[in-house]
Amino acid sequence: MFIRALSLRDFRSWEHAELELSPGRTVFLGANGNGKTNLLEAIGYLATLGSHRVAADAPLIRLGTERARIGATVVNAGRELRIDLELNQGAANRAQINRSPVRRPREILGILQTVLFAPEDLALVRGDPGERRRFMDELCTARLPRLAAVRADYDRVLRQRSALLKTAGRQGRSRGSGAAELTTLDAWDGHLASHASVLLAERLRLVHDLYPYLAQSYASIAPESRPAAIGYRSATLPPEFLDPARAPLPGDIEALEAIMLRELAAARPKELERGVCLVGPHRDDLDLMLGTAPAKGFASHGESWSFALALRLGAFELLRATAAEPVLLLDDVFAELDRRRRTALAAVAAGAEQVLITAAVPEDVPAELAAVPLRVETSGGSDGRISRIVESVAEALDSPSDEGAGVGDDIATSPDNASATN
Repeated sequence: MFIRALSLRDFRSWEHAELELSPGRTVFLGANGNGKTNLLEAIGYLATLGSHRVAADAPLIRLGTERARIGATVVNAGRELRIDLELNQGAANRAQINRSPVRRPREILGILQTVLFAPEDLALVRGDPGERRRFMDELCTARLPRLAAVRADYDRVLRQRSALLKTAGRQGRSRGSGAAELTTLDAWDGHLASHASVLLAERLRLVHDLYPYLAQSYASIAPESRPAAIGYRSATLPPEFLDPARAPLPGDIEALEAIMLRELAAARPKELERGVCLVGPHRDDLDLMLGTAPAKGFASHGESWSFALALRLGAFELLRATAAEPVLLLDDVFAELDRRRRTALAAVAAGAEQVLITAAVPEDVPAELAAVPLRVETSGGSDGRISRIVESVAEALDSPSDEGAGVGDDIATSPDNASATN
């Protein structure tokens, strides 16, 4: 799988860009703040419908505009598909496949698969459980795109049930919960358990499948360290489901739904008292272990970086083994890694079909990758910066930034690899 063409309109600092890309390695070079990371963020958004940097869409739309557009032509096993996504201020986002509108943006999921490694990934090890839940769910959805609908339904039911718990809890404290409220809550319990069981089954399958790739990747990056392992943490599920060595079974979804219904019934008095949903995959976590100790709180800075990198490399190897090889996105990470970790990452990148890299200077990228360099610069003031790709890296390094470039000037890049308009 690779991206043959990428287009942006009013996405962050990019007013307009049209890039032609090729398989192999491409590096976008530029100082911090010039917009090179925005390119990888746009590609990652097309693949996951989410940003690795922000939770909301508003910061992705260029200041002073109402919408942003991202488009890509994706080649998979010789077949081309065009996907386009429009992000709107105060309105629903819209998507197209081969220029034809689709009902929901999530219908484009699965056409482009990416694995992105960025400095923010340190939060996978040191951050809150939400970071690790997102990692699991995005990887599950990459493997099974229809899970996006299950996740959306689960979130919707969770909001509705939580609102009902707050209402019923207040009424219960004032006059005792009525039969109508509790009957309605029973119905929401059934919906929540149904969606949760599918999501849980896929998360457990992922942990089982990812475990060997994670362990192998970590051992290659940090052979002197303690062995790395992952597991699923849940206060809802019995221990036999949490063993990563346990292979998924055909009847797991039905069994998990029964467990959820039982746990929801047991937790109801406490949930009514607190007005929140205390049972479900939204409260679970991915356990990261080094030896017998949790990585969070016990891993050194270097071990934390190694674990974060191993999670991404493990995800890449898992997708490559079970589906189309994803596009590898490396956002300013080589400068953060020591020689051993750089070497391990470069070895994977050298064998990938397409790798898109950002770096501040050419020296940050291992020479053995032989990446095609494209220089990214910005023009304009602090409130109206416009990113562009200049004619060549050599010219950009020999001449000062063209702060006076006019909007709409065509700027050609490497004729075999990319072109852009600012």
